[in-house]
Amino acid sequence: MWQSLIDDFSLCFVKNGRYDYLLSGLGVTLEVALFAILLGLLIGFLVSVIRSSHDKYGYFKIANALSKIYLTVIRGTPMVVQLLITYYIILRSVDSKILIAILAFGINSGAYQAEILRAGIESIDPGQMEAGRALGLSYWKTMLKIIIPQAVRNVLPALGNEFIVLMKDTSIVGYIALIDLAKGGDIIRSQTYSVYLPYLTVAAIYLVLVMTFTWLLGKLERHLRNTGADPVHNDS
Repeated sequence: MWQSLIDDFSLCFVKNGRYDYLLSGLGVTLEVALFAILLGLLIGFLVSVIRSSHDKYGYFKIANALSKIYLTVIRGTPMVVQLLITYYIILRSVDSKILIAILAFGINSGAYQAEILRAGIESIDPGQMEAGRALGLSYWKTMLKIIIPQAVRNVLPALGNEFIVLMKDTSIVGYIALIDLAKGGDIIRSQTYSVYLPYLTVAAIYLVLVMTFTWLLGKLERHLRNTGADPVHNDS
């Protein structure tokens, strides 16, 4: 039994340097997930400010209507379909598959982060905005310096969970022939005809990644809670 397992391991990962499929695929997975979450955060910030500003003060009517369309379309269609549309239709002339994946996942994540951040903004006491304006700050400066830092702190667990979900969702980039971690395992399976070890190894790597990021997020949350860190007060 053990000899068979050793032989299978050697065939799947050692022979012909097949382990490199997993290493390079892991790099692609992390690269797409990291830059997509940052792009999504930027989009989510803009959309959440537009939506919350319209709901509370009636600002940005046209931008709010466009934001609603964006949220409806993105949250109402499967991620894999969005990825294929981006690759085969919208960005068909772009050569970089990683860039296409980052844009597709970033736009998708932005819709979900927008609603997370909007909930965070609406959880802040309206008096905070009034106080900022009373101090002579513009609407946008009040948002950036007072409202948003507190909102992000309130929804940090949800944002962290969105990153974890996004990282796992990148496993579908194989649909556009991009070799990520999951696709790397599938290539090893196709070359060796060994099913169990490649897929179980890929699953184990994803599990370790998720557990690592969950642990880091938990440490950050405890740090903020124990120190009472407040970006607004610290800045002042």
